[in-house]
Amino acid sequence: MHDLLDYTKLVRDIRAWGRELGFADIGISGIALERAEQELLRWLDKGYHGDMDYMATHGSKRTRPGELVPGTVSVISARLPYWPQDAAPAGEVLNDPALAYVSRYALGRDYHKVLRDRLQKLAARIEAAVGPFGHRVFTDSAPVMEVALAAQTKLGWRGKHTLLLNRGAGSYFFLGEIYASLPLPPDESASAHCGTCTACLDSCPTRAFVAPYVLDARRCISYLTIEHKDGIPVELRPQMGNRIYGCDDCQLACPWNREAAPGMLPDFDPRHGLDAVTLVELFAWDEETFLKRMEGSAIRRIGHERWLRNIAVALGNAPPSAETLAALEARSRHPSELVREHVTWALARLQAAG
Repeated sequence: MHDLLDYTKLVRDIRAWGRELGFADIGISGIALERAEQELLRWLDKGYHGDMDYMATHGSKRTRPGELVPGTVSVISARLPYWPQDAAPAGEVLNDPALAYVSRYALGRDYHKVLRDRLQKLAARIEAAVGPFGHRVFTDSAPVMEVALAAQTKLGWRGKHTLLLNRGAGSYFFLGEIYASLPLPPDESASAHCGTCTACLDSCPTRAFVAPYVLDARRCISYLTIEHKDGIPVELRPQMGNRIYGCDDCQLACPWNREAAPGMLPDFDPRHGLDAVTLVELFAWDEETFLKRMEGSAIRRIGHERWLRNIAVALGNAPPSAETLAALEARSRHPSELVREHVTWALARLQAAG
């Protein structure tokens, strides 16, 4: 049945259906990832993945889509902008050490749910048009090389900060994929436009980029505040500033993001004032409050213990004040050794500064 399809027309239809579902654009690629596989193996060999053992456990399934989902011959990549248009300016929050900085992608609803729902609807539209076909939807939820795949399409190129860049949209967007058994004609890949610019690399507070296109996750603030489960290395804590969940510095520094349009979905609008809330206020949340307010948020998965760990570091980087010291003292006997250790560090740092 699929042998009689006009696949060129189908791709045009898929792009149109994608726009109707809120995606900014759709890219089509094949499944060849030999170069990306070699780069991944070198990266893993260096230990740059840190505690993210899942990066190595899936073997070749990560870089060979046909092994992860047998029958896959094409990948449909979708781009969904997220930058919240009504959020407090990122620079202003970063420059106010009393405030908590949360990566702008995480201010609203969990993107996994938003993206997955739309991708499932897109797959259903395709199936309604062509009949049943082999497929599987991914939203950063399985071993998928999403940037390497998208960089083979019209969606953009891989920037030196390792994220996908688009000339008209910068990098403030999510990517999602549909692995498909349909032999869709692939895009011509977008040309790269980073040139000699190193703004993203130079902006990293912890110097996590060991070279262009190479990130040592063990030094990355996003990794440290989200993926890392143990104590944050003492030598990196002062560089973290007030960043309590993720980090946007490399994107904020990128010239291609200066004119990037904000996302249009209300799902990504800030919740609970997280775009410009004080560290002291967030540090006072008990576990019940944290779980209730973070329901439906990507932040919830780090748990209350790591939430407090991250905020304790940020409080230790804030100017000493009676309010800050009182907030830390209130947690100095917390049941968690992880929390207590970071609180002790923060108190000592503030007392030395005061």
